[in-house]
Amino acid sequence: MSIWSDKGHFINGIWTGANGATPVENPTDHSIIAHISAGSTRDVDSAVAAAKTAWPAWMATPVAERAALLARVAELIEARQDDLARAITFEVGMPLKLAKMIQVGLPLQSFQNTSRIASAFPFERKVGNSMVLQEAVGVVAAITPWNYPLHQIAAKVAPALAAGCTVVLKPADLAPLNALLLADIFEAAGAPAGIFNVVTGSGAKIGLHLATHPDVDMISFTGSTRTGATLAREASAQIKRVSLELGGKSAALVLEDADIVKAVKATVNACFLNSGQTCSALTRLIVPASRKDEAVEIAREATRAFVLGDPMDPATRLGPVISEKQREGIRRLIRTAADEGGTLVTGGAEAPDGLDQGYFVKPTIFADVIPDSTLAQEEVFGPVLAILTASDDDDAVAIANNSRYGLSGSVWAGSSERATAAARLIRTGQIEINGGRFNALAPFGGFKQSGYGRELGVYGIEEFVEPKALQF
Repeated sequence: MSIWSDKGHFINGIWTGANGATPVENPTDHSIIAHISAGSTRDVDSAVAAAKTAWPAWMATPVAERAALLARVAELIEARQDDLARAITFEVGMPLKLAKMIQVGLPLQSFQNTSRIASAFPFERKVGNSMVLQEAVGVVAAITPWNYPLHQIAAKVAPALAAGCTVVLKPADLAPLNALLLADIFEAAGAPAGIFNVVTGSGAKIGLHLATHPDVDMISFTGSTRTGATLAREASAQIKRVSLELGGKSAALVLEDADIVKAVKATVNACFLNSGQTCSALTRLIVPASRKDEAVEIAREATRAFVLGDPMDPATRLGPVISEKQREGIRRLIRTAADEGGTLVTGGAEAPDGLDQGYFVKPTIFADVIPDSTLAQEEVFGPVLAILTASDDDDAVAIANNSRYGLSGSVWAGSSERATAAARLIRTGQIEINGGRFNALAPFGGFKQSGYGRELGVYGIEEFVEPKALQF
């Protein structure tokens, strides 16, 4: 069943024409849902040239007009929520209800919020005898992942355009259809030619060429730490601006006086969301040693609610992972966890019963996980939770910080004061206190090998501007 009729790449406000070379697979049943154009370095060159040509006029466009375009895009995203959610469910495998709420709801917020924030952003301010201008960086290469594809696109494209930059987007080759639908929306919104361009295809073939193109002024990348390191290294030779949002191994700390039922259930939910394919997933649950058995039983029971199946079925709560490669990597780490002494609580590496097709992985929990073990250190990117124990608050913080990553986390305690005291000591970009909800206006990004730079809210726009001082 095709859900996209290939029109080629979107460059300089024009669809280039299809070559239909690349199939897009539905991870639920292995069916081919579309064929899209495979980009070449020549396509990238054309897109960058269009963005470079469009940049001066777009930067000079009044902020109110730039904000108005983002608002029109938001209106059209809202009008096409069903189409976008359906495409992402077929591409990624997230259950349709969640896809509409999260995979489309978050990017809708990004465009709405950025439109509003841009109008009040201090692009000019007086500092003593200087006028400080916040000037657009220039041409931005946005390279985005497949797990929350449209959200990651919106978190880059909306603030970049608000700042006065122009963009060349290279979406994930496993989930490109939402990006092409967004290009459709930009076209319908009347976006000036060249400010937003999309080139689809293999990251290995065109991603590095885009990132190292001499006319690209900034790279904004979300993906693996390994790829991010490569891009940063290559960009450093050209002194490019780089923003990286990379991997994570985030910890949920449950302190002695916490509501353990609420804390453990929330952590299981956060770990398994999107089949565990979330960079900020809470994949390490750190509990007091005295309450380990209680926590294990609560986690085991909470896992029963995660019904595996077809993501188009309203009863499904957990769909497939994105690909065979992803599934086999997850299964390998599950086996390693068992080999290294972890106690399997539920799940395992075997195929789920009754799901012969699709890249399904059982929601899996291990207890008695050692802080330095593979499962406690490596990003699984699948529905696998590690339960560790701590002797006291300081020990829990030390275990949480025993990671090369620092993207997210949570702390649960009997009072917000105790939880906040622990949270202040954890080296990570965002921390939920007693289940504090996600805030699309707060900065999102990481410490250590989770990257650098911040997205969302006013912080997102700040990534795409350079200060220039005029002295009087």
